[in-house]
Amino acid sequence: MSTSPPVPPVTEPEQKAHPRALEPITLVVTVLLSVLGAVIGLVLITTLGIAPNTSVIGALIAMLIGRISFAALTKMRDPHRQNLVQSAISGSTFAAANSLVTPIAVPFLLGRPGLVWPMLGGAVIGLAVDSWVLYRVFDSKLLPASAAWPAGIAAAETIKAGDEGGRKAKLLGVSAVVGFVGSLFKLPTSAAGVAFLGNIWALLMFGIGLLVAQYAPGIFDTDLSANYVPHGVMIGAGLVALVQAVLMMRDRKAKREGGDAAPGEGTDAAYRGDRFDPDARTVDTRRLRRGLLEGLVLFVAGAMLIALMGGVYSEMGGLGLVGWVLLAGVAALIHQLIVGLAAMHSGWFPAFAVTLIFLILGLVLGIPMVPLALLVGYAASTGPAFADVGFDFKAGWLLRKGAVPWHPYEMAGRRQQYIAQLVGFAVAILVVVIAWKPFFEDGRVPPVAQVYVDTIKAGLTDTHALAMMGLWAIPGALIQFFGGSSRQMGVLLATGLLVATPQAGWLVLIALAVRVAYSRYRRRTAGTGSLAAKEAQLEADNDLALVGAGLVAGSSLNDVSQIYKAI
Repeated sequence: MSTSPPVPPVTEPEQKAHPRALEPITLVVTVLLSVLGAVIGLVLITTLGIAPNTSVIGALIAMLIGRISFAALTKMRDPHRQNLVQSAISGSTFAAANSLVTPIAVPFLLGRPGLVWPMLGGAVIGLAVDSWVLYRVFDSKLLPASAAWPAGIAAAETIKAGDEGGRKAKLLGVSAVVGFVGSLFKLPTSAAGVAFLGNIWALLMFGIGLLVAQYAPGIFDTDLSANYVPHGVMIGAGLVALVQAVLMMRDRKAKREGGDAAPGEGTDAAYRGDRFDPDARTVDTRRLRRGLLEGLVLFVAGAMLIALMGGVYSEMGGLGLVGWVLLAGVAALIHQLIVGLAAMHSGWFPAFAVTLIFLILGLVLGIPMVPLALLVGYAASTGPAFADVGFDFKAGWLLRKGAVPWHPYEMAGRRQQYIAQLVGFAVAILVVVIAWKPFFEDGRVPPVAQVYVDTIKAGLTDTHALAMMGLWAIPGALIQFFGGSSRQMGVLLATGLLVATPQAGWLVLIALAVRVAYSRYRRRTAGTGSLAAKEAQLEADNDLALVGAGLVAGSSLNDVSQIYKAI
């Protein structure tokens, strides 16, 4: 009797290595587009006071280059290479505009141009540590990849739509047109887009904050900003958010006997599966704790260098100098975390307002003018790049989720994105070194830097600001506490109050209502059974994500198109 030969097991095809950021063709495209991004950021921040998200522009240009059938240019058809390019161009834009030019404008406007170079050195340190910390702690319990990160979803969906085409591309394209046209008529369509993407409770508070900021001055005949109400709410919410972040760093399950830790709370081996798992975390609590502590140490070291280069020691005594260094380091870390949490949920980062809080704190403490200016510039250099790297990592996380095995490919891709970001940062630094002097001498400085300097010169004439911030910190802290760390309701309420963009609150609330209604409609028409309802909800989420991504992408395109006004 004959026997059949054994059937070989079915195996998955081996996953290719992730494209490298320093491959010649990728590097050339990255550098060229990073120059474009840095110039766009520099021009717009010094003329219109905005720093647009250029990642969608980078993705679109990379797609067009990939369609050129010439030599190695066809490699740019790879979505992962497009992801590397869009990571670099958005990084160079925010680095040039927010992390570098804005800080160095502060001492220049203060009449101390000799401090521009020390401040630029400090801003480069802040930028470098900012991105390093996010690289270390992204996809932890504090900053999960599964959170909204709206601009990241917009970039990922743009790349996927260009690669796949079909219904997805049409829906994204129509939404992008609506977002672009709405922005032309001064409607903040990106706010509506964000409402389709994030945590409903967090965005509800964001919308309420926007509405209160818009209508409270007329109804109650009071200027909220002049009375430091938004700043107080942010202080209270931010302090509670920091406590919640510290509590997240506790690794109680890992301390149990036997080390039976849940995914995201124990060792890396707990979640190194072959398949993508949206509920898993690639960064455990130990690495989160270590990453934040590393960031604090590096920020303090950077503050010491600024103190030496900027001559802070000549205006402050020994204890005062130590206190300044510690305050600057802690302020940089707190600034990046609050800005990052707000951006993660809402896509907006209130960097200006949070920096202003530390400026006022410095005035209360009686810090001399020049050390205070350097403190403000150092704090301002952190946050935006932290948020932007998070957006780009989110885009990569979405593009890589189909890889098998997933975990090693995800970590390799994230590392290559970080390298691409560093290339973009290097280009931004070079552009700023070359361009800052002619720009400033021509009177083209970031408007927010002028506000910082005016506030420093005016000083605090009374204790009104401190009293109002202390008073309004109480409701901010309570809302943040009862909302919990996953919703960040207090931080998002404060963000809405600080952003104060007209009509944005209505667009957020209308989009949330549409989101809830559409989800319920899809579940009702799906038939009976929990499985059918779950699939219907998933399809509804996918459709809403495409619409939201298109609105954000269209608004970003309009922001970038404003370059013609600046020129």
